[in-house]
Amino acid sequence: MGIVHEVNAQALNAKVAEELNKSMEMPAWISFVKTGTSRERPPSDTKWFYKRSASILRRLYIDGPVGVQRLRSYYGSSKNLGHQPRHFKRAGGKIIRSVLQNLEKIEYVEKVEKPKKGRMLTKKGREFLKKMAQEVCQK
Repeated sequence: MGIVHEVNAQALNAKVAEELNKSMEMPAWISFVKTGTSRERPPSDTKWFYKRSASILRRLYIDGPVGVQRLRSYYGSSKNLGHQPRHFKRAGGKIIRSVLQNLEKIEYVEKVEKPKKGRMLTKKGREFLKKMAQEVCQK
């Protein structure tokens, strides 16, 4: 009926990014950074920060308590090394940390120590995602 697992992820992330754009503020330095060492240029989309925030929020819903290192591995990619074979590189941690800190400010995410370290969704965050999934499912 609109559960986050069953809804199209791209449509859900787009809807959540629109809503986060209203409640979160983008850091000033975000227009100058790459998303990881494997990238050559910063993202061309001006609203990529909110899309990444929506994706991280969905990841937290699916995977439970997740730390920054695990999210860095999830968002990482292969680095082009010229004539040498490609190697996997993790995504930038500062971006992920700032997304999580912004989500903590609007009380969608909280830090946990047990059973695993990391961050997980609060009740408010889960309800927000479920509401967005229902809206996407109705379209």
